[in-house]
Amino acid sequence: MPEAILTSTANLPATRQLTYVMALNEALREEMQRDPRVFVMGEDVAIWGNKGGVYGVTQGLYEEFGADRVRDTPISEEGIVGTAVGAAVTGMRPVAEIMYVDFMALAMDPLVNQGAKLRYMFGGKARVPVVIRTQEGAGRGIAAQHSQSLEAWFMHIPGIKVCVPSQPADAKGLLKSAIRDDNPVMFLEHKMLYATRGPVPEGEYTIPLGVADVKREGKDVTFIGIHTMINRGLAAAEKLAAEGISVEVIDPRTLVPLDIETIVNSVKKTGRVVIAHEAYKRGGVAGEIAMQIMENAFDYLDAPIVRVAGRNVPVPYNLGLERAAIPQDEDVINALRNIVPR
Repeated sequence: MPEAILTSTANLPATRQLTYVMALNEALREEMQRDPRVFVMGEDVAIWGNKGGVYGVTQGLYEEFGADRVRDTPISEEGIVGTAVGAAVTGMRPVAEIMYVDFMALAMDPLVNQGAKLRYMFGGKARVPVVIRTQEGAGRGIAAQHSQSLEAWFMHIPGIKVCVPSQPADAKGLLKSAIRDDNPVMFLEHKMLYATRGPVPEGEYTIPLGVADVKREGKDVTFIGIHTMINRGLAAAEKLAAEGISVEVIDPRTLVPLDIETIVNSVKKTGRVVIAHEAYKRGGVAGEIAMQIMENAFDYLDAPIVRVAGRNVPVPYNLGLERAAIPQDEDVINALRNIVPR
């Protein structure tokens, strides 16, 4: 039976519900069964702590595939990423787990200065099929060094693809495509999504990188969200529908490549845009998406583009202050409500 290629997961039948963690685990297992070159490495991903990584995504893989293909590593992010890039160049397909995206600051040289540039510098003869899985975002009160959303760092660098799945089905399909890609992929998961559940199709399928998903159709305003902001946007759209405001919710799913065509088509229909993410507002990906909308659909805009984003402060440890620092449901609702004329 041929493998399915899904371009949308917006209206899947609820016949099988998986958590975000279970969907990622299933994707890894299927790709490791499919291709012996795929292996997993990182802190606590195998027998070290017997947890399957800090959030359990690799649980059970060591028992099935053994120590050669599920490898615990020392606590050295530069070493993990450097080894993974080297393994990729020599023909393997490593999936390296970095416990928190904040720790990627320690591994920027092997990823940004080596992995992202090798294929270009060797005229396309070198392939670098490496996936760096890591999680980002706030919500658990674990302070400034474990709560950042840093997708803009990687979106800025040519040669790196960036995935930001918000739903379990998207997480599975995108991870499988990322593993098969011949370029470095930053696969960013949100820690507050791991326990969320959603419909995931039976059987193997992939979701192409660079295809956004219209999670809800609408006509008055386009909402573009990253990670947890999709669920906030969907909840806001449901609430505002009762007030007569129709919100179209778009999940980019990948930031590189970015499906600007789907976004522009929505803007041409609605004329208004709200873009939301947890990351700091200054230099965040909302600014880049907004500028691309300006370049491609300026004449269709009926109002200035609105950004809903994190405050430009370190993420606080105190849960009350953390809530104040990152966008909440009411921030999304107010932005959408205020941009539509009454």
